[in-house]
Amino acid sequence: FTSLSKPPQLGGRVWEGMEDKRFLGGFGSDFCSGDIDDPTRNYLDRGEQLAICVQRCVEELCHPDHQIERVIHVGDAPADILAAKNYAHHPSKPKNVSVGVIGVATGSYSVDELRDLCGERIPGVWEPIILNEGVGVGNMDAFIRACGL
Repeated sequence: FTSLSKPPQLGGRVWEGMEDKRFLGGFGSDFCSGDIDDPTRNYLDRGEQLAICVQRCVEELCHPDHQIERVIHVGDAPADILAAKNYAHHPSKPKNVSVGVIGVATGSYSVDELRDLCGERIPGVWEPIILNEGVGVGNMDAFIRACGL
């Protein structure tokens, strides 16, 4: 979803400590090169979607006291990991923004496969987290901790 509103309450749950956190998202229809079946292109399209999402957020904030500090992309596929990694070095990424990915091993790809794609962590630039199989899937507390919230 695309919003700077407070996060939704899920099942009546209140997200304690999240009063001033905001979420902004993008959509798959925001950018497409037309080559969605080309595995060498798929993650680049997803990276462009991240760039569009961050630009929307920058435009929404447009206030010097409010700045983006971290972008978190969540996914369960190699293309998700590679998209976030690509965006970490994208020319449009604001300089002081850290890019993270939370890889969730849902079964299609293993923890090791996702972790290997991450490469080395670069503090303040590229900060990937791969959750162990089953962790974070339906476990909101583990997921929120992985987001650093």
